[in-house]
Amino acid sequence: MSDLSRRDFLKKSSIALAGMMVAPTIVPPEVLGKTTGRVAPSDKLNILGVGIGGRGASDLAEMETENIIGLCDCDWKYAKPIFDKYPKAKRYSDYRRMYDDMLKDADAVMVATADHSHAIIAAQAMVAGKHVYVEKPLTLYPYESRLLAKLAKKHKVATQMGNQGASSATTCKALNWLLNGEIGEVTRIEAFTNRPIWPQGMSTPTESMPVPDTMNWDAFIGPAKFRPFHETYTPWNFRGWWDFGSGALGDMANHILHMLFRGLNLGYPTAVIGSSTMLMSDSCPTAEKITYRFPARDNLPRLALPEVELTWYDGGLMPNLPDNMPKGKSFDINGVAVLYGSKDTMIVGNSGVEPILCSGRDPEVPRRWREVVDNNHQQDWIRACKQSPETREKCESDFEYSGPLNEMITMGVAAVRLQGLNQWLDWDGENMRFTNIPEDATISNVIEDKFQIHDGHPTFDRTYTEPVNARAYAEQLIKPVYRDGWVLPDMPLV
Repeated sequence: MSDLSRRDFLKKSSIALAGMMVAPTIVPPEVLGKTTGRVAPSDKLNILGVGIGGRGASDLAEMETENIIGLCDCDWKYAKPIFDKYPKAKRYSDYRRMYDDMLKDADAVMVATADHSHAIIAAQAMVAGKHVYVEKPLTLYPYESRLLAKLAKKHKVATQMGNQGASSATTCKALNWLLNGEIGEVTRIEAFTNRPIWPQGMSTPTESMPVPDTMNWDAFIGPAKFRPFHETYTPWNFRGWWDFGSGALGDMANHILHMLFRGLNLGYPTAVIGSSTMLMSDSCPTAEKITYRFPARDNLPRLALPEVELTWYDGGLMPNLPDNMPKGKSFDINGVAVLYGSKDTMIVGNSGVEPILCSGRDPEVPRRWREVVDNNHQQDWIRACKQSPETREKCESDFEYSGPLNEMITMGVAAVRLQGLNQWLDWDGENMRFTNIPEDATISNVIEDKFQIHDGHPTFDRTYTEPVNARAYAEQLIKPVYRDGWVLPDMPLV
């Protein structure tokens, strides 16, 4: 946190440099992945894009100040308009081939594939010394989130998770209110989203479909367990399948919880419990409720940080309106976070939009959170890429911050999948493990629901998975088992 904005900093730095009549700082070549030569901060980055048909298209549009030299998507039908938009960029259907051919010439990589392949694509780029921008959710599993944060620190690269609202002026406003003590001590938080707006709660397809000529299915599957192609999995609908996405929580919590996670220094929860509509073995549920408990943290200059409980709702479930909700105000249907403080209640919309205090106040407070120039998340990352590691100002969603946030979110996903244990789960965040799962406990989920009504009589017929040991199952929800041939970099994380 700093009272000095980047704009002021840059202005004063430029004046100082001019007075000393020295040249601008040169970014070390190893920072930009170069083996020879030197690159000035004003020069353009060479960027590779992996996963360009969906969110990646929007990210690339904000990065057009740089050189887009290579593009990859496993679905060339979905990605065709983006391939056509950047005709000079080389085209690939498998990022491994693109890395073999082009990573040495790149400075940075934008990753916006299906969630399950974020970690391995970003990790390999960082090991090669490349800066990375990775769409939210950062990863599918807690272990992967911590790994990316550790790799970013080790290789001194600029990183950013794609929760764009983190760089908005309204998020900054909410943080300034919070850190100035305007709502007092926060002990309860409720948050929700109207997602999913894609199919969930489904049985696994049993019919086979031919792979389209425009699809590299093996590249889409990536590190996940192989399964036959079906059009229900992709594009976009991957969010509704456990192997490829993490449902509404994974998709939206990084937007909605970022501000409070940063401002309240939440860190590791100590316990969590999850529940949902029917829990299928393969598809995320249609609605969820997850509650986290966080311990007291060290107080900030104007804000004490006692124990706090955070409850998340999705799929149509919503928290109650605050008793003192201002007249004429309502929740943003895309989602909000409600922070109940000892002095006031603050409501912050999805991605930090339109923060309000239920008291009706709109106080002007000292800036206690840095200002992001132009409120541009992607350009803030590009700015960081061009700075030396020794003087770099970290991005708003640098992996140092977004890694722990996403780690907390994906741990909540695991709690939903362990709801059959019917208990609060104690969490050892430092060592990434649940500590109170009974040794002989088992987990079994629904494969198919065959509920029918015949002549007015209901038939409850469900097919379940074979019971598995809950401890072993939980371990794989924290650290995944990749398909043969797909390996993450190995380094100690705990």
